[in-house]
Amino acid sequence: MSDESPLIRSLRTAVAAAPEDVPLRLHLAEMLLAAGRPDAAVAEAAVALQYAPADADVRALMVRAMGLPPAGPAAPPAAPATPGTPAAAPRFDWAAAEQDLDGVVGPRFVADSGAGAGAEDGRERPLTSDGAGGPDGDDADSPWDIDAPGTVRLADVGGMQDVKDRLEAAFLAPMRNPELRKLYGKSLRGGLLLYGPPGCGKTFIARAVAGELGASFMSISLSDILDMWIGRSEKNVHDIFETARRQAPCVVFLDELDALGAKRSRTAHSGLRNVVNQLLTELDGVGSGAHEGVFVLAATNVPWDVDIALRRPGRLDRTLLVLPPDAAAREAILHYHLRERPIEGVDLGKLAKATEDFSGADLAHVCETAAETALLDSARTGTVRMIGMKDLLSAAKQIRPSSEPWFASARNVAMFANDGGMYDDLLAYLKKKRKL
Repeated sequence: MSDESPLIRSLRTAVAAAPEDVPLRLHLAEMLLAAGRPDAAVAEAAVALQYAPADADVRALMVRAMGLPPAGPAAPPAAPATPGTPAAAPRFDWAAAEQDLDGVVGPRFVADSGAGAGAEDGRERPLTSDGAGGPDGDDADSPWDIDAPGTVRLADVGGMQDVKDRLEAAFLAPMRNPELRKLYGKSLRGGLLLYGPPGCGKTFIARAVAGELGASFMSISLSDILDMWIGRSEKNVHDIFETARRQAPCVVFLDELDALGAKRSRTAHSGLRNVVNQLLTELDGVGSGAHEGVFVLAATNVPWDVDIALRRPGRLDRTLLVLPPDAAAREAILHYHLRERPIEGVDLGKLAKATEDFSGADLAHVCETAAETALLDSARTGTVRMIGMKDLLSAAKQIRPSSEPWFASARNVAMFANDGGMYDDLLAYLKKKRKL
């Protein structure tokens, strides 16, 4: 800023060059506080806490910058900072002061009246340190939606045999055969990234994988993580994996990974960059003893926008292309969406051929449009009629496959940015479909 002293500007430059240097950042925060800029000092202290969460000096500075009274005996005032010499920070009883600090910088929620013990007065309560809403950190009060092991299996996914075979080879077989895994030294580290056009069943496949593993399922999106308070978004990421560890075996599904893990070089907001950094740290722990039984799946429509560090070996190092459903899958999806509607003379095989390249969402839209046509005709004539092939084929002609714009974008990536052969499957599909 223009009103900053040359020394503070120099310290900012040094901190930018060495963001993990906690004493240097602490010195900058002390200088900002001495210059009458407590808000800026709080921001620097919050970043320092990410690198050194147990550092009492950083926590004490956070308390002072926020104007909170120190707990315990009064500490002597800090000596004025001089150039090149970090100012000495008084030490406080952080455990006693933490409750006041959480009340200022942490998210709060209002307990519903009669919601349980401690909620009868409807007062605000801060989230506990483990991310749960109750004083005991019970996962029943967790802010994350955790689905119990479901009954959905890969057999419930219509068609798409290539996808199932690759899932079995790359992900499920090592999980099901611990003896063979040990014999061949196969590590459980790393996760699986599903990518492809929107509406093609990536989320459903992720749930089916959880069902195959008999694991709980946590679906996480950007809105679940981002928070207005400094440092809280990163803490949310950590809490998600801690909750998954307590619920093990558990599949953590990161939906729309391009939003959660966007390339840091293109991210202007430091908060999002810090979220990516925290996600990298958590992924490094998956597969270790502390995270035994935690499996990570992710999905994205635009894998080329995902930070490359997330896809290095040991993280989301396996990729699987999920294409629009094949003929067998289209037939199964059409049957599902027509099963409770009044139909007559419908040839699902013929309809599946007429809807090539349609996504699952497109097929649902075809059925909805055909039902709407039959409904309007029935309303106009006063005679209820069935949904027929004519309605369905007419609806299919009106609707363009939603995957076409995606393939138009993916074509350039597959041809000119296929580093390491990640998009070989996509390239082969495009050649097969003569889309190149």
